[in-house]
Amino acid sequence: MPEQAARLSNVEKVYGEGAHRVKVLEGIDLEVPAGDFVALMGPSGSGKTTLLNLIAGIDRPTAGRVEVAGQDVGAMGESALARFRARHIGFIFQFYNLIPVLTAYENVELPLLLTKLRRAEREKHVRSVLDIVGLSDRTHHYPRQLSGGEEQRVAIARAVVTDPTVLLADEPTGDLDARSAGEILTLLQRLNREFHKTIALVTHDPRAAERAHRVVHLEKGVLVEGDGVKPR
Repeated sequence: MPEQAARLSNVEKVYGEGAHRVKVLEGIDLEVPAGDFVALMGPSGSGKTTLLNLIAGIDRPTAGRVEVAGQDVGAMGESALARFRARHIGFIFQFYNLIPVLTAYENVELPLLLTKLRRAEREKHVRSVLDIVGLSDRTHHYPRQLSGGEEQRVAIARAVVTDPTVLLADEPTGDLDARSAGEILTLLQRLNREFHKTIALVTHDPRAAERAHRVVHLEKGVLVEGDGVKPR
């Protein structure tokens, strides 16, 4: 893997045209080394989620370059981008985005159905990550039978089951009580420390940001001075 899991160079993102043109990000230079855990903070509308979506290849930059795993994400065609995301990007959402008619096992297995893994290999991967997130005893439960914290654990397992280059988390504790939020953040720390997952976390919660190695602040689409790097 390249030394930088993700790199943004002079990135700009504009929505709309003419009088309706809105610049969401401007002059963004950001490096996320492999194994890093970075928190992105800033007020609502500062461009945090847009930045995450650019790294994920969900959106494309208006100008500048976005590289993930050494590849220019913005230059890819749609089919190549879909394959790239399936291999390199794990996304964790605030509201879990689980499929209600599928069990925990089936939700986690979904990304692997896009791979060439055989059924036995898929099962090994799924059971392994469900064990890591502490849900081995919830394999056959449906989302409605799980607590919010458990649902987010399933979502995290689904995000990491393909062993992605970058794990992107958009306010992953925003819908949870304080105890469940703390457990999810501890799990993310463990994924980073023990399994060396590279994580970019969008949050408005300083307590969540404290779990990261470093904090980067966005103000009106521009990166401002962060809190620096903390001891690991």
